[in-house]
Amino acid sequence: MAEAKTARQEYEWPDEGELVVCTVTNVKNFGAFVTLDEYENKEGFIHIAEVSSGWIKYIRDYVREGQKVVCKVLKVDQDKGHIDLSLKAVNEHQRREKIQEWKNEQKAENLLGIVATRLGKTVEACWEEFGYGLLDSFGSLYRAFEESVMDERALEDEGFKGAWVKTFVEVARENIVPPHVTIDGYVEAMDFCPDGAVHIRESLAKAVQENDGLSVKVQYIGAPRYRIVVRAPDYKTAEEEIEKAANRVIKALTAKGGEAKFHRKD
Repeated sequence: MAEAKTARQEYEWPDEGELVVCTVTNVKNFGAFVTLDEYENKEGFIHIAEVSSGWIKYIRDYVREGQKVVCKVLKVDQDKGHIDLSLKAVNEHQRREKIQEWKNEQKAENLLGIVATRLGKTVEACWEEFGYGLLDSFGSLYRAFEESVMDERALEDEGFKGAWVKTFVEVARENIVPPHVTIDGYVEAMDFCPDGAVHIRESLAKAVQENDGLSVKVQYIGAPRYRIVVRAPDYKTAEEEIEKAANRVIKALTAKGGEAKFHRKD
């Protein structure tokens, strides 16, 4: 875990009702003691009545030392340093989702280490420079990486700038498999014929496409520029489709006596 985040979480406490990933450290007949993996130096206790909804003959049939479990926070007493937890209050769907979320954050922190190495900085410096800001904007570090892959303008749209952005996006693309990606480019379209505006509109319509997992849309920027936005399952497909869409526009407009040119980036 990143140094800066470790120091930060040392002083944080979970909220009541929150789901937390724990490691069982000591099992007694009356319950189990655990450490909270996401909160440094925090320990919790699962009373035997909160281990399972049924009658428990042998508690070790349900929990054992070293086991990873997902618990719901019942009560937090910061003065006494006590955190009461429930294992039985978490259903299987919640458990799977929480474990995946936890694994994603572990991966994201490792990726931040790669970003730091490429930038020639410490992980702690990266947390201070942009890591905490990403947490505030995206809710989690993994989400920031994922959004950077799905939409190449994600960080920019949230107001992030700096040399680190390019490296962050590169690392994200190399290591995150997203549910979809979004890219864009623009065409400069001109037609000085009397019906030029109609020709341009009809030509731009050739770019539009919508089917399972793929969409191509056209947005007006300001004459003569029109943005083509492609959403696809991966970057390779997206790049291929944006080229095809732009070529359809160019071919249609030049056939009518106009001209157009495609630009992948501003």
